Amino acid sequence: MSQRGEKLIIGQRLRVLRQSLGLTQAQMASELGISPSYITLIEADQRPASARLLMKIAEVYDFNISELAPSTDTQLAADFSAALKDSALGLASLPRAEIAAVLQASPRLAAAFVRLHDNHRETLLREQADLNPLTDRDKVEALADPTRPVDMVRRWFYERRNHVDVLDHAAEALAEELALHRNEPHAALTARLTAQGIRARIVPSRVMGSQLRRFDLHRRELLLSELLRQSSRRFQIGTVLATLEHGDLIARLVDEAGLDDAAARALLRVSLGNYFAAALIMPYRRFLAACEAERYDVEALSYKFDTSFEQTAHRMSTLQRDGARGIPFFFVRVDRAGNVSKRFSAGRFPFSRFGGTCPLWNIHSAFERPDRVQTQVIRMPEGATYFSIVRTVTRAGGTYSAPAQRLAIGLGCDIAYAPRLVYADGIDLAHSRPVDIGLNCYLCERPDCSARAHAPVNRRLRVNERERSVAIFEFETEESGPNAS
Repeated sequence: MSQRGEKLIIGQRLRVLRQSLGLTQAQMASELGISPSYITLIEADQRPASARLLMKIAEVYDFNISELAPSTDTQLAADFSAALKDSALGLASLPRAEIAAVLQASPRLAAAFVRLHDNHRETLLREQADLNPLTDRDKVEALADPTRPVDMVRRWFYERRNHVDVLDHAAEALAEELALHRNEPHAALTARLTAQGIRARIVPSRVMGSQLRRFDLHRRELLLSELLRQSSRRFQIGTVLATLEHGDLIARLVDEAGLDDAAARALLRVSLGNYFAAALIMPYRRFLAACEAERYDVEALSYKFDTSFEQTAHRMSTLQRDGARGIPFFFVRVDRAGNVSKRFSAGRFPFSRFGGTCPLWNIHSAFERPDRVQTQVIRMPEGATYFSIVRTVTRAGGTYSAPAQRLAIGLGCDIAYAPRLVYADGIDLAHSRPVDIGLNCYLCERPDCSARAHAPVNRRLRVNERERSVAIFEFETEESGPNAS
């Protein structure tokens, strides 16, 4: 949704939802507190649905509001649009409405096209790398291998809305068994390791070197660097317990993922171990209840669970259990150069498959005000609007001679959920003007952007020697055509 008060045409989706629930129009209308004629008009696409009605539907039917929004899979929409920008296709002037029509009518066909284009780009990248190992960086980014292990694992989590229910339940059961809410967590987790015949040791950094954790199964030892904070030590113990106590479950999940790349399978195992550790330290039901009570105040929750800001924010993006959903957040982590090292989404927020993020998003200016939370309302080109918070964090392992890396964390959700966040207090969301951003300059077609680094990959540059505008790179649009001045 582009603004809090915006109304959406959702007729077909509402009809599918109603029929899946086995409800008549009159029954649904009664449960939602509206007239049956209003349901009839909405399903016939003769009346839009307000944000208030969408929130009511989500509350009554425990339904993710994003599934009723115009794009049921905005990541697919972003990937499909990006693939169509390939100059080899000759579709530079393809109308946006036509693209949307394909996505609505044949999403599986669009997904198949994206996979085909992925394979095409992989072949091009390999050929280019073979011919010239010093390939131009921009070209490498534009042809970035979409099947690399990191992207494959990200896609696996995205398809599950960043929630792995069976692993979450297993971690929650262990947390209850260890009574982590009553006992001192570090002592309880260490005792569990001891029961497994594993000794945990805190080792000087000069011995560990660049490593923060080393698990020696042969010696039955878990070595943790002294540079790790207590919250990170608990987290690392949790990852080892995941392997020791639920290795078979993780192995089954990896097998079911069907990844044919050895590195991707290994990375998925690591990611699932990390997921288990977070779910163990922040058990689902207790954490969700605390989120609602604290109105998703990341810092307050960090104190409550003795976790880092990043651990807490990341965990908030996984709360999508059936019957007990939290707000569907997206989570992203970037460095000063704009490189994305983590990105997850429980909702609809689309991420670019290459490059960084839009420079107009204030996640980049977070470095100017370290450790302070900043808010922003952002709007994507297709109209979806989000409320986001950003803050810097400092990674573990820093010393005077080797300072720790500072990163920026972005956490956000659809604007309809913003009133439930403590960060939105005092902000007039109904009249707040969103900042228009895009995925990145390669894919964004917003004209007259002063922050643009280059023209979109599927648009020709438009050079006017008689004028100078705020935008360094101007380009031909569908409206302007090649002969526009």
